[in-house]
Amino acid sequence: MIRKATVADRPRITEVRLAVRENRLSAASQDKVDRTADWIFENAAFWVWEEDGAVQGFSVADPRDGTIFGLFIHPDYESRGIARALLPCACEDLRAAGFAVAKLTTGAGARAERFYRTNGWQETGRQDDGQIIFEKPL
Repeated sequence: MIRKATVADRPRITEVRLAVRENRLSAASQDKVDRTADWIFENAAFWVWEEDGAVQGFSVADPRDGTIFGLFIHPDYESRGIARALLPCACEDLRAAGFAVAKLTTGAGARAERFYRTNGWQETGRQDDGQIIFEKPL
């Protein structure tokens, strides 16, 4: 089931985020991620996939800058189409905020790179750290 997250879901969202095998959250970026998540919980939406009585994945957009802030699935629930089902919810939030194009970054060679390419996202550049910048019209 896909639904908007509540603040009560936040601990499980954090568990899912920390459980991923790729795109692991570094200690250096934890504070920034927490501040952004605080703002989104207060002003926008996290979308969650609930199955077996718990959140197993989530998507979230940042309507301040037109980015997909996160799309993460618990490793035990990968390859079931959950990410493909959740991503349009975050994209719709960006469209509703007035953006015509969604943006995101991900590591080169990661499963996420293949996922986004397969789902119509176009590489538009690279960051200094090698992260791929993807965009997709909304």
